[in-house]
Amino acid sequence: MSARFACFVTGTDTGVGKSLVSAALLHLLVEGGLGAVGMKPVAAGAVLVDGRLINDDVEQLAAAGNLSLPAALRAPYILEAAAAPHIAAAREGVTISMEHLLDCYHQLAASAETVVVEGVGGFCVPLSDVADTADLAQQLGLPVILVVGMRLGCLSHALLTAEAIRTRGLHLAGWVANLIEPDMDYLPENIAALVERLRAPLLGELPALGPQPSAAHASSYLNAGLVTGWPLEKNTTR
Repeated sequence: MSARFACFVTGTDTGVGKSLVSAALLHLLVEGGLGAVGMKPVAAGAVLVDGRLINDDVEQLAAAGNLSLPAALRAPYILEAAAAPHIAAAREGVTISMEHLLDCYHQLAASAETVVVEGVGGFCVPLSDVADTADLAQQLGLPVILVVGMRLGCLSHALLTAEAIRTRGLHLAGWVANLIEPDMDYLPENIAALVERLRAPLLGELPALGPQPSAAHASSYLNAGLVTGWPLEKNTTR
């Protein structure tokens, strides 16, 4: 078995809503009657609870999926320091292996109909001295969904990220506008500028949803059918 659909979710920066969008996509896939799992290859920023490192992004993805697959595959590297992965890993004596990340993904893809892989930080964040998140995305070869944090400066960030994605030979499957600056001036004009220039479908516009938005709520603003290429109908038989 191999995944029918998988994607790589990246963002214009850290804190722009990648985890929320990833969880929302998982929610839609589950509602569509599919076995779905989220993967966070590298998670930086965790607290130790009962001898286990807990990361909010990893927990959010786990809650949105519907398959009980090993945590060691879903989140191969959880680092305690809330810093760039290569810095956090060096501080903790951890070596992030690209081969291990790819192996974990392929094991998930062999056990799930759909896999949503969430990157860390922006698209080119370093993972080690020799690799970054863009290298991981390129090795996975998955269609990419770009989360754009809508705020002043987002146009350049989004266009540069899209250029980097295409330079790696990857397909930009679509993008999501996430309003992280609720009072952003000229929001419609900024979205229109990106629609014209990104050359990828706008999959949804997320308004400001409060401090702890749910995946279900966020999913109501997305159209996953545009990503997968086939409609997702709610299925109550699973």
